Amino acid sequence: MSRRGTAEEKTAKSDQFIIQQKTETNPLSVLRQAIRGVTPNIAVKARRVGGSTHQVPIEIGSTQGKALAIRWLLATSRKRLGQNMAFKLSSYIINNNI
Repeated sequence: MSRRGTAEEKTAKSDQFIIQQKTETNPLSVLRQAIRGVTPNIAVKARRVGGSTHQVPIEIGSTQGKALAIRWLLATSRKRLGQNMAFKLSSYIINNNI
């Protein structure tokens, strides 16, 4: 039995209405389009040939490309000034027309 009391139940607010208010389109399609626009097709990998190291381009799969795209979107959104993460991400996507 806890002496502090019981915790309040919190309801999650939907963040997708932020994009919908600004663009008047489906927020999920805007997010998918942003991820598609940032997804890379190739990456460079270090390969050792003889005594030197070369950067060799390799093709990456769709799942790894999407993971990189989401990671890049979140990283650049975190650097923006704003109130919360939903506001930062939505403003980044809308301002850059990704």
